[in-house]
Amino acid sequence: MADERIRMPSSGGGLIRYYDEYKSKIEIPPAYIVAIIVGVIVLVTILRYTKPLG
Repeated sequence: MADERIRMPSSGGGLIRYYDEYKSKIEIPPAYIVAIIVGVIVLVTILRYTKPLG
């Protein structure tokens, strides 16, 4: 009966830590990304619903 137990490897159960592998030189705060996305949405909305000149 003791042989039927599942044993996990001693290295952490197969978990991988990705945050230790790579550190980017360019770091953009998430708030900037959200602001850029909102700005693009507003710009596209303005361009879509305005009449063209001429």
